[in-house]
Amino acid sequence: MSSSARSIRAQLNAVVKSYDVRGLVGESLTAEIVTAIAAGFVDEVGAAGGDVVVGHDMRDSSPEFAAAFAAGAQARGANVVSIGLCSTDESYYASGILNAPSAMFTASHNPATYNGIKLARAGAQGISMQTGLGTIRDRAEAYLTDGLVSTPAPGTFREQNVLAGYAGYLRSLVDLSGIRPVTVVVDAGNGMGGLTVPAVLEEAAGLPALPLTVIPLYFELDGSFPNHEANPLEPSNLVDLQKAVVQHGADLGLAFDGDADRCFVVDELGRAVTPSAVAAIVALREITRVRAADPDAEITVLHNVITSNIVAETIEAAGATAIRTKVGHSLIKDEMRATGAIFGGEHSAHYYFRDFWSADNGMLAAMHLLAEFGTQDAPLSQLAERFDPYAGSGEINSTVADVPAAYTRIVEAYSSIADLDEFDGLTVTGMVSPDEPFWWFSVRPSNTEPLLRLNVEAADQPTMARIRDHVLALIRA
Repeated sequence: MSSSARSIRAQLNAVVKSYDVRGLVGESLTAEIVTAIAAGFVDEVGAAGGDVVVGHDMRDSSPEFAAAFAAGAQARGANVVSIGLCSTDESYYASGILNAPSAMFTASHNPATYNGIKLARAGAQGISMQTGLGTIRDRAEAYLTDGLVSTPAPGTFREQNVLAGYAGYLRSLVDLSGIRPVTVVVDAGNGMGGLTVPAVLEEAAGLPALPLTVIPLYFELDGSFPNHEANPLEPSNLVDLQKAVVQHGADLGLAFDGDADRCFVVDELGRAVTPSAVAAIVALREITRVRAADPDAEITVLHNVITSNIVAETIEAAGATAIRTKVGHSLIKDEMRATGAIFGGEHSAHYYFRDFWSADNGMLAAMHLLAEFGTQDAPLSQLAERFDPYAGSGEINSTVADVPAAYTRIVEAYSSIADLDEFDGLTVTGMVSPDEPFWWFSVRPSNTEPLLRLNVEAADQPTMARIRDHVLALIRA
């Protein structure tokens, strides 16, 4: 293999991740690479002669990359439907409603120097390394090495605005018209929530007014993220929202990430509501809705390995089946379809809905929360407390030189006193006894860095702290 061929392979391996494409703009991710990936994508999903949806976020590089993708897709015979500026879940809506494959240009919560592509088959079906992304990478490598060959009948290009349709569809799934008046602060983080929130929760898309007063924070679309990174999973990025909720006397706050497919919640006291609590609340609403339509329905709900025990407990108490899944949006989308699950929740604030083509939609989860909160009189802190009864550590990352050695230390320390499984990383569950409160922890390696990610949950704070500190000592020994 020539040095140039090795360079191409290395560059593609650097940007094609387990579930999407992501890299540094102008370095690992270039317009030439995007064009080749587009050609490989069209070939892989058989889109020649059909439509391919292309959307993008507000990053400075996104329009150029979207145009490069369109060129590669058209060269291989696909008809590009450009939906322009949009959220990731809006691109899933377009993929679903048009039954067409899609490409969304975004690096989600990553800094401004990054960009990437979230790819989907027709009907918003996810693509992972195991279900096509690896083959797309290999096809792109061939095009970069040997040159991109256009088909005899290149595809067309048209623009289509789907924002109003997206907003109306979400309104049809969750009716907020009858809730009590609610004041909500929304931090869009200068990301795509600045476009979608006014359309869905206000009147920007021409829909009727709702009993909501929205106080906007950072709605201006700006891919340089001048106020804070659009990553609400990092507590420091919630500070402005927490302060604003308290200052305005709002009922709650919502924070969206850069591409607005994840939503985080803050109560009226400015305290973060865990994504597990949100998942439990939404799961219960969806189970209740489906059960009302069909009392004998067999209902399945998914949750990943890191969500709080309260999620599975809530699902099962409502008479549904809880299925534990691995972490990762493409994997969970596949599992949603395979099991017929009505809903799925992740610790990272990704929420999946059967009625939304089994794809994730943070806005829809927020609407469910607003609907539940708006039909009762208690403050959000009381509602959230019912679904957050246990002590959790949150995710703690540790840089580890020798991951297998750290695993071995944990296994040796806990194998005789706990149940161990390696379904997704290592999950260790304490053997429950009258003298021991329940506890469990998960240790998962990063796919891209020498990191171990630790999550601990226990019946009470002292037990959680004891287990957390002991496992961290083993990891960092």
